[in-house]
This record gives sequence, C-alpha cells and structure tokens, in this order.
Amino acid sequence: MGQDHSVIDEDTPPKTLSSRSLASVAEHILSGRAKRIVVMTGAGISTAAGIPDFRSPDTGLYANLASLDLPEPEAVFDLGFFKVNPRPFYVLAKELYPGNYHPTVSHVFVRLLAEKGLLHQLFTQNIDCLEREAGIPAEKIIEAHGSFASQRCIECKTEFDAGKMREFVSRGEVPRCEEGGCKGLVKPDIVFFGEQLPKAFFDRRDMAEEADLVLVMGTSLQVHPFAGLVDLAAERVPRVLFNLERVGSMGCQADDVLTLGDCDEGVRRLADELGWREELEEKWRGLVGEEEAERQLQGAKKRVEALHDEVAKLAEEVDEVLHLGEKKEKEKEGSHVEALNPENKPDGEGKVVNEVDPVGEDAAAIKSSVKNTDITKTVEVSVETANALKPVDMPDGEGRVVSEQKAGGQQPGDTKSSA
Repeated sequence: MGQDHSVIDEDTPPKTLSSRSLASVAEHILSGRAKRIVVMTGAGISTAAGIPDFRSPDTGLYANLASLDLPEPEAVFDLGFFKVNPRPFYVLAKELYPGNYHPTVSHVFVRLLAEKGLLHQLFTQNIDCLEREAGIPAEKIIEAHGSFASQRCIECKTEFDAGKMREFVSRGEVPRCEEGGCKGLVKPDIVFFGEQLPKAFFDRRDMAEEADLVLVMGTSLQVHPFAGLVDLAAERVPRVLFNLERVGSMGCQADDVLTLGDCDEGVRRLADELGWREELEEKWRGLVGEEEAERQLQGAKKRVEALHDEVAKLAEEVDEVLHLGEKKEKEKEGSHVEALNPENKPDGEGKVVNEVDPVGEDAAAIKSSVKNTDITKTVEVSVETANALKPVDMPDGEGRVVSEQKAGGQQPGDTKSSA
C-alpha cells in the first residue's frame, strides 16, 4: 500500500503471452495453458445491475441514509454504531438485499469459466450476492467482505433463519435472536469496521499463488488484504485488468494486459476472441430476461454518454480559463507603455516592480498543467469513485477492517489506529 508502481515499457516483450492483447489472452486460454484461472472482482462488475452508489449525494440510497441523521454515512457499517442503533443499516439492507438486482454479463462470464472447468477461485469484495445469483458454484466463491447470504446473532453467534431474515428486511424491521431468550441483534455476515475478514479468505488466499491466469474486474485495488492477492501470482503469469483506469501494480509486469473502459464491454471483447460471445449472451439473457438485459445495455450507453459529456464540459472550462489568461496577458502587454506610472513602485535600483503577479505567467502555468493532464483519465477517476460501493475499506495489521476515510483515528473494536 502506498508503493509506487512503474508501468512496463512498451518495448519490453511479454514472457508468456505472444503479445499484450486480449487475442493473446484468448490464445493462452484456448491452448490449455490456463486451467487455474483466479478472478478478482469489485464494485465495477455490478455497476450495470443498477446497484445504487453508496457515497454519491445524487442517489436515493444516500438520501435515505442522510435522512436518518447519521454522524457520517460510513457509520451505517460501523459495528459500534450498529449496536446502539441498527435501524439505519436495515434501511440500507432493504435497498440492497438479494433479489432486488440481477447479475451482469461479467458475472455470467465467470460462471462460464466455472462451467468449462477453468475457474480456480473467485475472490470478490462485493456483498450483493450477484455471483451466487449468476450460478457460480458456492465453493468457488470467496466473499472477502462477507455478504447477505447468511446472518447470525452478534452476541451468541447463533445463525438466524434466512426466510425470517428476508421478512424482517422487507419490512425494514430489526431482527432479534430467538435462541433461548438471547434477544441479541441479528446482522448479516457482512464485515463491518472493526471486524475480522472471513476465515475462508485467509484459508484460500494461497490459491492466487497457484493461478496460471488472473482476471481483475472492476476494482480499485485499494482495499487490503484483498488488493494484495493480485501480487501473489508468479511473475510470468498473465494478469488482465478490466476497469476504467489502471490500478495497483497492474501494467507493471511483462504479461499484464490492460483493458480500460466499461467492465462488461471488456469482458464481451474477450468473449469475442474466445469464440464464446454467443454462448455468453444466451446464458446471460436466459438468466436475467430480455427486459432486464435491455435495461442494462441502455444503462451502459447512458454511462458512456455521461462520461463524454463530463469530458466535454471539463474541456470547455479549461478552454475558457486559457482564453481568459491570454486576454489578460495581452492587456498587461499593452500596459507596459505606462511602465513609469506613479502607481508602480521602483525597487532600489530604479526598476519598476508590479505588486501583482504577472497574469502571463499564470496563463503559461495553466497551459503547462493542461498539457500534462489526461482529461479523460481525470474524469474516469471521478466516475470510478462515484461508482464505488465500498462499505468496507482498510484493514489494520490484525486483519480488521477500517475505513480509509477515517485513517489516523481509531475504529470501534480496534486496539490501534490503522497503518
């Protein structure tokens, strides 16, 4: 974490693939050299499903949480806060509960890998259970931050009936333990701030070391220890990124393939190269139905259009600033004819010094900054941040999860501040 990663030089040849391309990745798979594929997924894989953004003030979910007078939005996933006031969490749970959303084509691609006997292990940060909904075998899924798939009492740890849990959530009510008069609060097995990651994550983490191909989909690789999985694979193992931007150490090894853009679109491109596209689309549409499939496809188009609009708006703003700077620079040049104006102050050697910073230098600095700025990447970063539904962020040295936004302070249940 915090380590600088140097992108591999374009002239450096790959060691395993014939080229750093999806065509070569497909060749690697079809040749039989990739039989233990490890997949890592994050929030980006569920974007097309319509799962609401947790942090954006423009979503109904954020508005619902704000109306509950939380000390901060992240408090809804704070174990200490939950023990005092569990109601806000169950407002969120009603919105996110399994059954409200449908898998994306990216989820179904991972299922396809499993059906073809190629999926070694799926590690996901997501709590939405869409991997299960897609039909990926449960034994192939590691939900690193837990999920809504099971629930238990936070006091006696007794499991709570799934059917009853759904009824409570649908009514927005808080369930209580029914075991021997315990009456403790019941919580889904989602990792809250201050809680340990599931034992299964640590038990199977070494499966990343056994991979002969790693696919990283829709994650910022900023959440540890999950993010460290990608670096456990051997150096000659190809790694493929499907994401809006380059993240973590991706792009730093000779056999890294970066597919930047919409996650589903990148997966479809790989399916095309594999000759699996028709099978993939048929399975996906058969699972979610034609109406939902079209809704997701239209949503993807709107996201692309919104991104283009944001880039255009940013470009206009930059252009306006540059023209304003050039105008002021010309005005300043014209004012030099009055260099001995009494309002200007001479220095000790009789030279005229203007108290105001030269506008021309400001404009030049702006131009330089724009030349060194990738506007599209800037917008992509903001889009990814807006789409990131990450109720859990950074673990401390003991494997507990703490929020990056609270870095430097102690979390409930922590014995020390985050590193």
